[in-house]
Amino acid sequence: MKIAARLTGVLIASTALTGGATAAAAQELNIYTSREPGLIEPLLEAFTDSTGIAVNTVFLKDGLAERVETEGESSPADVLMAVDAGNLADLAERGLTQPIDSEVLDAAVPENLRDPDNQWVALSTRARVVYAAKDLDLDAITYEELSDPKWQGKLCIRSGQHPYNTALFSAYLAHHGAEATEEWLTGIKDNLARQAGGGDRDSARDILGGICDIAVANSYYVGRMRSGAGGDEQTEWGDAIKVILPTFENGGTHVNISGAAIAKYAPNKDEAIQLLEYLVSDEAQKIYAEANYEHPVKEGAPLDPMVESFGELTVDTIPLTEIVTYRKEASELVDKVGFDN
Repeated sequence: MKIAARLTGVLIASTALTGGATAAAAQELNIYTSREPGLIEPLLEAFTDSTGIAVNTVFLKDGLAERVETEGESSPADVLMAVDAGNLADLAERGLTQPIDSEVLDAAVPENLRDPDNQWVALSTRARVVYAAKDLDLDAITYEELSDPKWQGKLCIRSGQHPYNTALFSAYLAHHGAEATEEWLTGIKDNLARQAGGGDRDSARDILGGICDIAVANSYYVGRMRSGAGGDEQTEWGDAIKVILPTFENGGTHVNISGAAIAKYAPNKDEAIQLLEYLVSDEAQKIYAEANYEHPVKEGAPLDPMVESFGELTVDTIPLTEIVTYRKEASELVDKVGFDN
């Protein structure tokens, strides 16, 4: 697999990027991450400013687990960062992580947003929400109602096999079981205004263009669009929609996470724990909120005003570790109903 990697911060010596790495010097640590560079660099810079610990970061577009497996015991990786609970669970299942012993993390991160064996923890959350046309008479909706025939020809969504949707569909399985989920997916497919595909921002664009009235998408993209970071065109997309926080019947809003684990052979374990504890501090959670338009995991941490305008987020209580066990079944149901066809 071709792996796209870039380095930032203090450059890791070339030997550290091969299987022959030696333990890094004290007061530094090495991160392998699939997160977009711009989303974590402000946090890592703030950590170094606060602690004096240098952070060496390898960005891997694909193949994070395979890279660590190949390097084995000689891997210089201390912290493994990823988006999506399923990716973090995969790292743990492949034996690439170790338990994190930290009272700070246990106190800051809700139990349903961390591994029960402390193999990984969430650091921020992103809600799977509904975008709606600004003038649409709609203020609340459940995930179950997305299959209601009243939305026929009015709903946009990206591929059913995309991890963001696989996670949501897995959560639906956890709530309702396979038969009800298959019926629900069939109903959503029947309601599509266009073939499932594209990205979440494309759904906002298509609402502006009158192709659909509602869409299923991640919350943080709204902040990115409205901020102007993607240009004037995306600002128009973001301004054309309102955000509704859906819930499951008798449940809360589905969230996925960005999170981290400590590598099994981390040469700088103490510094790695120090970083994770910093990332759930008030200071870091504020940076997550302001730089990434994500929801913090720590209760009481401030929200970006734009994110706060979406309304109060009540996170669904089914543990992410239970949800990820349904990923394979969710993917099979997507294919069974021809969701992306």
